[in-house]
Amino acid sequence: MKPATIASTLLSCCAVAAAAAAVSPSDHELRIPTSYESAVLGRRILALTPLGTISTVFPQDKPSRNDVAAEARRPAGLDGMPYGLMEYISDCEDDELGNPTILAITIGTTFKNVVAGSNVSLAVQWTPPHPPAKRIESTQTGRRRRRSWLSYFLSLETNEGHHDVTPLPYSAANLPRFSLIGHLEPIKGGDDRQGDVGSRLARCFVKTHPDARYWLPGNHIHEAHFVRLVVEQIYWVGGFGDRAFIGWIPVEEWQKVTRDEWQKARLPGEKKGWKEWSVWEDL
Repeated sequence: MKPATIASTLLSCCAVAAAAAAVSPSDHELRIPTSYESAVLGRRILALTPLGTISTVFPQDKPSRNDVAAEARRPAGLDGMPYGLMEYISDCEDDELGNPTILAITIGTTFKNVVAGSNVSLAVQWTPPHPPAKRIESTQTGRRRRRSWLSYFLSLETNEGHHDVTPLPYSAANLPRFSLIGHLEPIKGGDDRQGDVGSRLARCFVKTHPDARYWLPGNHIHEAHFVRLVVEQIYWVGGFGDRAFIGWIPVEEWQKVTRDEWQKARLPGEKKGWKEWSVWEDL
């Protein structure tokens, strides 16, 4: 083989290898989960995630201001404005319909808005318990950076004031999250801590939130009630759109998911050694 031919062949091989290396996992054709498969993952997230953001809207002000708004010293002009705040949530009911359990403190603004007629949405996001073993790399960094949780927190001490500290050791945009839209309703028997329903709810909720024992129904500090968020609509973002379902999940599918199904499912980061480019079938 002539030297020119050999050189040409080598250049061609290098070009093919470079092109292959430039193709990220997102460029391959992947099977996107169905809405039902996403509902199974969502139900697992609901069972494992203790916090969510509940959003309501402020009611219309009355001209006299002799109402709840005046009592709370709420500024004027907030009529219809959205209001979101973190709340404790849990999955404590036996009917397996996927309606989150919430301990409503009546003095809270969220629950005052509900009493005034506001609808409710609950935003929940999955936070992995373990950092990924292999990160989604940025082409701008020019080099790999594998960091443990420990090295991340140590960097906050040693690199204070520097701009190269990664705020999150995982890609939050690549993780699943969802919003449940519906209304709150009291759980019958939920406030009777001596009864079967109330005692079971209290045990379940305190298992998830030990500090909540101080403001369970019947406490001497605040009026509180166990309520459920009756789910009417579900909007799901499973991660990046080339590998995850993004869109509305039918409520019938959300309610159809069984405990056995969501217990068998796995989410990104539940196990050590996961890779951020992994698809849901590899978890």
